[in-house]
Amino acid sequence: MLEKNISELHDLLVNKKVTSQELVDEALKKSHEVQNKYNAFVTICDDAKGTKVTDNLLSGIPFGVKDNYSTKDVLSTGSSNTLKNYVPFYTATVVQKLFDAGAVMVNKTALDEFGMGGTGTTCHTGAVLNPWDKTRMCAGSSAGSACAVASGVYPFALGSDTGDSIRKPAAFCGIVGFKPTYGMLSRYGLFPFASSLDHCGVLTRSVLDAAIVTDVMKGKDKNDMTSWDSSHIHLQEALTGDIKGKKLFYIKEICDINNYPKASQELKSHLDNFLSTLELLKEKGAIIEEVSVDQNLLNAIASVYVVISCAEATSNMSNLTGIIFGPRSDKQNVFDMMKEHRTIGFSPLIKRRFIIGSYVLQKENQERYFKNAARVRRLIVDKMKELFKEYDALILPVSSGPAKKFEEDSDIIDDNTNVLEEHLQIGNFGGFPSITIPNGFINNLPVGINITGNCYDDENVLNIAYTLESVMSYKGQIAKEDK
Repeated sequence: MLEKNISELHDLLVNKKVTSQELVDEALKKSHEVQNKYNAFVTICDDAKGTKVTDNLLSGIPFGVKDNYSTKDVLSTGSSNTLKNYVPFYTATVVQKLFDAGAVMVNKTALDEFGMGGTGTTCHTGAVLNPWDKTRMCAGSSAGSACAVASGVYPFALGSDTGDSIRKPAAFCGIVGFKPTYGMLSRYGLFPFASSLDHCGVLTRSVLDAAIVTDVMKGKDKNDMTSWDSSHIHLQEALTGDIKGKKLFYIKEICDINNYPKASQELKSHLDNFLSTLELLKEKGAIIEEVSVDQNLLNAIASVYVVISCAEATSNMSNLTGIIFGPRSDKQNVFDMMKEHRTIGFSPLIKRRFIIGSYVLQKENQERYFKNAARVRRLIVDKMKELFKEYDALILPVSSGPAKKFEEDSDIIDDNTNVLEEHLQIGNFGGFPSITIPNGFINNLPVGINITGNCYDDENVLNIAYTLESVMSYKGQIAKEDK
């Protein structure tokens, strides 16, 4: 039943073909099955109850919440041992809006610790396995949400995106991942990683469902001063399927196979697949053009992201001392208590990022590293905004191919494909709306295509994705593990 989309489930509920409790029970049953196979969850809410069905499309429908969102009276760990027993006293704004709409939370999904990772392997509950192939990762950090939606546990789950943490897991799991313009969704109640880059968002199995859920969650929030009034934006209504005359561009330096001397067959197939998909957009009336961007700017994307995100994370997480909340050490000296808490509680990857962040923020290093990274970020954003004056959206392949095997992960950027792997971070640098949708298969594994537009142009971005999705056969697909 839960393999259906939101509108189909709503019709069944309204016509009393199924009850909300039956959907919740099915989602809980599937949650345990998926947990046993792929380790996608931190908490399964076995006491979840169905709700009253109203005119709201989300009423009575189960969903999942990434475990870095505060949920009152429900364990919220950020997938970190430092918060392994933390139960908040309030609920994040976007989650509360879903509750108010009548949606039912049935689980909290696993993530890379505090969202700081792209593999789904640093969750304190263990690595999340890809439902298409358990030897491969889901990417991260929204690994559990992507795995659950792809497995048919429910039609949507919440994620967060600081560099590509919704959009890349969506690609690797064959589903849709959308992060709207920065501030459209309140971040109140989302555990902060890098505040200038963090976006709330959603993972679904169709563009329409992404629009439906985002329409419910969006809006100005007095508890988040970066949120803005989006009441004039109606994402679901904007899905017309008409993109005649829309101009899109792709970046030559990223999509030219000649720039990858070590290209694998997977990469070659991925880029060929991408160029073939562009022809589908042209058939719908879109204009597609190749644009050249300074390679130096592109090469700087990953470094800029590391410097800024690590610096902001170091500041944001300075409160994780083991004194205010989290497991408390039995050391007698307060400094020894904090040292033990942060030494034992954090994974090596997190500690490495904190060290980087502290280093680039030191007075003698700020000019060379942190301030320079901020300047280059501005150059990248300005270049994109210049292009968005002429074009409606940027379209690019996601990653260098399908999900990587676990043994292939070294947490080291490959010079051959680093720009192709990291370019989604542009969407976070500028706060741009950005969506990933499925774009076929390579070696029976899903790959994705990404569309990014100018700030506040979310309706246009979603409509382009919706139109492209309509001429492909990957909407609503459920992961089928290769036995």
